[in-house]
Amino acid sequence: MAKELSENYPVALVNSLNPYRIDGQKTGAFEVVDFLGDAPDMHVLPVGNAGNITAYWRGYKEYRKDGLARQLPQMWGFQAAGSAPIVKGKIVKNPDTIATAIRIGNPASWEQAIDARDSSGGLIDSVTDKEILSAYRLVAGKEGVFVEPSSAAGIAGLIKYKKAGKLPQGKRIVVTVTGHGLKDISWALESAAKPKIIPVKAAIAAKALGLA
Repeated sequence: MAKELSENYPVALVNSLNPYRIDGQKTGAFEVVDFLGDAPDMHVLPVGNAGNITAYWRGYKEYRKDGLARQLPQMWGFQAAGSAPIVKGKIVKNPDTIATAIRIGNPASWEQAIDARDSSGGLIDSVTDKEILSAYRLVAGKEGVFVEPSSAAGIAGLIKYKKAGKLPQGKRIVVTVTGHGLKDISWALESAAKPKIIPVKAAIAAKALGLA
């Protein structure tokens, strides 16, 4: 529908179908290199329409070509298990995952994502909804970063490979969490603990907060 609207009405399409998006988004790779002094050894991302992995790979290649980065990273991408067309090698007609932003059965940048994976010596794998939600809570609890479930797919993949003993040691790894938690608030609300009701007294509040 969005594509049809943009073709027939004065509506700008800003998702991965927009050819300008990739060139704009590749600047994220420039920022990573500028901050670290070089490209990381690995860059891990969620994969839905595959715009992110495509854009970052393009950015790294351009910085390397221009002499602003000495190396290129391996590109690791993770799709939701119920929506993993690249992993399965076929279109998923009815993608099913709680990770709404990567619930894509036929990615717009499919071929470019495969090129990023293969050219960089990286991989594209899948993670379950359970693994995604676990990573989602971990990022919030340990880092205080509120992301949408889809954004935690890269973290989930990293944890999956760490547990399996397949994560390379001594590598500098960048993981991009791509979307704010307010984009998909339902899982935060469903997984939140019920509030504890207390009297309006400072001493009782302090005790409830573990301050006394």
